[in-house]
Amino acid sequence: LRLLSDRAYRDAAFARMVKAAYGGVCAISGLSLRNGGGRAEVQAAHIRPVGDNGPDIVPNGLALSGTLHWMFDRGLISIADDYSILVSHNKVDVATVDRLIHPSRRLILPKSRRDRPHPEYLRYHREEVFGRAA
Repeated sequence: LRLLSDRAYRDAAFARMVKAAYGGVCAISGLSLRNGGGRAEVQAAHIRPVGDNGPDIVPNGLALSGTLHWMFDRGLISIADDYSILVSHNKVDVATVDRLIHPSRRLILPKSRRDRPHPEYLRYHREEVFGRAA
């Protein structure tokens, strides 16, 4: 039981830190949606999944809308080292890309360089997650 409560606290802290680093803006769509209380509706996504020993640190996180978080976790989209957005075009049609991904086709980065996605976590996602799921 203690492990579960520690995990919940850790997850909440990770989510707060990632959302703050990205200013509540989805890093892939560029949208800043707020709920009635003014809270950002983005989610904190792990780049290297927790199940694959991904740490709860901001450089291993992205602020993403729910749909883009789902797509990222399933390997339908990923991020190149130059922060361009990669799309599994055999699984995601062009019209969907045009609707969901920022026109620049580049990740919207946190202001602080130390909060930017770490290249090692991006590489892991590209090699171990991207294009693997249906």
